[in-house]
Amino acid sequence: MSFFDFMVNNRAEVLRLTLEHLALVGISIFVASLIGIPLGIALTRRERLRKWTLGVANVIQTIPSLALFGFLISVPFIGGIGSQTAIVALTLYALLPILRNTCVGIAGVDRNIVEAARAMVLTDAQVLWKVDLPLSLSVILA
Repeated sequence: MSFFDFMVNNRAEVLRLTLEHLALVGISIFVASLIGIPLGIALTRRERLRKWTLGVANVIQTIPSLALFGFLISVPFIGGIGSQTAIVALTLYALLPILRNTCVGIAGVDRNIVEAARAMVLTDAQVLWKVDLPLSLSVILA
């Protein structure tokens, strides 16, 4: 049986599994973004926390995927083999690029622009929302 014959004969199952895969990836990237972007913003404000957090994320990134699944299967609250384990593993793998891009993007905003915003009496939160995030959004989304 050729690959084409297999795809034609099993098209319903292939479509179902493809959609399931896309859902797992979408959920994990959404969760990683919910965790990574606020944490990345916090890391730009605290140098010591940045080194430790990025170090831990780097270590997680170096663990082979099968080994990570093996570690996660034994964690009781995740639930063994299944969708939850896949979402946790994919979320952990997605955290490093999101954290790194958020830190680099916000750190790359021209300090003269930030100083001008502070001269206009913007608070730290306003500088973040009106200056830092809009100017670093292209790097964060990369």
